[in-house]
Amino acid sequence: MAHVNPIDHIVYAVSDLDLACGQIEELLGVKPIFGGYHQTQGTKNALVGLGEGQYLELIAIDETNKDITSPRWMGVDLLTKSQITRWAIKSTDLNHDAAVLQQANPEMGQRSGGSRKTANGSLLAWDLLMPLASPEVEILPFIIDWSAAESHPSDQLSIQCRLVELYATHPNPQLIESTLEKLNVSLRIEPSETISIKAKIQCPNGIIEL
Repeated sequence: MAHVNPIDHIVYAVSDLDLACGQIEELLGVKPIFGGYHQTQGTKNALVGLGEGQYLELIAIDETNKDITSPRWMGVDLLTKSQITRWAIKSTDLNHDAAVLQQANPEMGQRSGGSRKTANGSLLAWDLLMPLASPEVEILPFIIDWSAAESHPSDQLSIQCRLVELYATHPNPQLIESTLEKLNVSLRIEPSETISIKAKIQCPNGIIEL
């Protein structure tokens, strides 16, 4: 069987990070941990560990950052409700992945290295194929290479949850599936008029779907 690039993290975009952290804690039975600020993107986040080097990222606009304005990444400026707007996979062949994404959408596949200090002061460094600012929900993943990093965001997180399944809905699944296949990604896509990304998470409160 061909190598499958694993899920790195799932991006759950919200309008109010503090409020959403309380709601997620009530829903899952696990308190999200504040992650930090994306200074060059104008966002901030909080994380929930999912085990196996995976995590759920709650992301919101950082109102204190006046340097970055709309449109910010991950669909945060288009948000109609709290929902999963993006997801990331791990890969060590970003050149190949960028070519595949650009074939599907010429705006995708832009490469950017990055680093930031976490809340506990440690440095995270990554190589990234950037997520776009639009649409609100993008089923094609953005792609991250942590191979140069000393740690991963999930390393500091307690593991009380795990990802049971990530799946998507789309009016024309075939449009997406061929690109996912070239990226060595496995994702079930259900036909639906709505474009969405859903996660089933095993947590202290049972299996919850976001």
